[in-house]
Amino acid sequence: MLTTLIAIMVVLLLLNFPMMIPLIVAPVVILLIYFPNLGPDLLMDQLLTGIESPVLLCVPLFIFAADIMTSGKTSSRLLDFIGAFVGHIRGGYAVTTSAACTLFGAISGSTQATVVAIGRPMRERLLKAGYKDSSAIALIINSSDVALLVPPSIGMIIYALAAGSGVSVGDLFIAGIIPGIIVFLSFATYSYFYARIKNIPLAERVDWGDRLRFFFRALLPLGFPVLIIGGIYTGIFTPVEAAGISVLYAFILEFLIYRSIHIKQLPKIALSTGLVTSAVFILVAGGQVFTWVLGYARIPQQITEAVLGTDPSAMYVLLMVSIFFFVGCMFVDPIVVILILTPIFVPAAEAAGVDLIHLGIIVTFQAALGSATPPFGVDIFTASAVFNKSYLDVIKGTPPFIIMLLIIGVLLVVFPELSLMLL
Repeated sequence: MLTTLIAIMVVLLLLNFPMMIPLIVAPVVILLIYFPNLGPDLLMDQLLTGIESPVLLCVPLFIFAADIMTSGKTSSRLLDFIGAFVGHIRGGYAVTTSAACTLFGAISGSTQATVVAIGRPMRERLLKAGYKDSSAIALIINSSDVALLVPPSIGMIIYALAAGSGVSVGDLFIAGIIPGIIVFLSFATYSYFYARIKNIPLAERVDWGDRLRFFFRALLPLGFPVLIIGGIYTGIFTPVEAAGISVLYAFILEFLIYRSIHIKQLPKIALSTGLVTSAVFILVAGGQVFTWVLGYARIPQQITEAVLGTDPSAMYVLLMVSIFFFVGCMFVDPIVVILILTPIFVPAAEAAGVDLIHLGIIVTFQAALGSATPPFGVDIFTASAVFNKSYLDVIKGTPPFIIMLLIIGVLLVVFPELSLMLL
């Protein structure tokens, strides 16, 4: 049965169908072949069940807020602010890129939005500073993946949905802060030594008058992650309420204060949000059908017994989770991988005593790592389209960053305190 399921999905993917088609068609075929007594109404019920969770309201709202800010001046103000303070140090432009991706990730929750908003202006600055194009693009796509680790991460929202009602989105958001900072500091350290080895010229130091000016220009954009994280951490509002507030904040910022976007542009921005949200919701609904069929056929139990054995340790479970999610996201969109694999590994992780918040950080971290890893990491193709570069040009500079992220992934598995210390 499992072989048939995989074969159907592979054939449909090779025929160039979008991922949502094999995600829905494969389990339907399995039901028709192996469980013909089950009616189609059960599938419809599962499709609706997949998207009925209130936590999914976060997805379109955070994406809408990110689209508004991406269309406005938020990213440029963040870049100017960070560059004014660190641009003059060795590797300053690269450090600015990593820091800006981290901050914008804390605004958008989307790796692709971060590649577009930060990658386009920073790539030009990096090239003028003397960086190779392959190194600049690799830095951008890997730094952008921090958006899956820091709130408001779309990946964490999907994981909470797939893991069950006992997992708090707010706790996941808070738990991702330290791992996100660790990734940024690792990239910043690498950038410093890379610049020294390659003898990248230093940029001019910005005087304190301009620094203060750039700080005040960026003060309101910097307030966005503070508002979201602080509000959730203190219990002032829930993640769904935070998502609604983020849209209001973005609207006030870009339409009323900066006036960088005209009200006539709002339908176009909303349409972009709607297209992305529709794709996400179809994947979520299809993922629910897929996991329900897997569960009905007891495939998860067969997989966990084959991979994990009968009484696995917590460390072994986390190791297998890391491997499966990393490899899966190298080939398939992270949302799909999270939806399919999370229900398989959660019962085994709970039985082994793994904290589900810690598990969520491991899952989203490996999803971030796989998103920028060849052969088919989704951010590789995003960067290829955004920068109009070939596949080989995009992946050429990625190995150092993949190695760093693999090391951090091991640290997160061995030291769960890195994920849980703020809870």
